[in-house]
Amino acid sequence: MTTNSLLRHQMIENLMARHTGGVVDGAVVLWEQLATHIISIIGESGFNSLYARSVFLAQSTFPWLVATSTSPQTDHRFAELRISFEGKTRMQTREANRLLLIIFTDILASLIGEQLTTQMVRLAWGNNIQDRSGKEFSDE
Repeated sequence: MTTNSLLRHQMIENLMARHTGGVVDGAVVLWEQLATHIISIIGESGFNSLYARSVFLAQSTFPWLVATSTSPQTDHRFAELRISFEGKTRMQTREANRLLLIIFTDILASLIGEQLTTQMVRLAWGNNIQDRSGKEFSDE
C-alpha cells in the first residue's frame, strides 16, 4: 500500500470521527457528496458500477449490506444503504461505512490514479480534511 493510499485512508478515518451526529444520515450525506464529484469524472453508470462492486466486496465483512439495484434512481441512489444501516449499532454503521468508503476509493484510485482520487475526495468532503495532529494532508 502506498503512502498516498494510507493518507487517503487516514482522511476517511478522520472524516468518520468528525461526524458525531446521526450516523446513518451522515453516512448517506458523505456518499451523496462523493457521488456528485465522482460522476463528473466517470459518469453515472461508472459510479453505479463501482459502488455496486464496493458493496459486494464489503459484504464479506458485513453480510447485512444490501446490494444496490442495477439502475438506481439519482434521488434514491443510497436508499438501500440507508436500509442496511438502519437498526444497526452506531459502531456497526461507522465500521461498515468506513470499509465501504475505503474499498470504493481504493478501486477508484486504481482506475484514475491516487492523486486525482485524493483531489476528488477533498472536493467532495472539503479541502481542509486534516489528520489527527492538525496538519493538512498533501498530495506528496
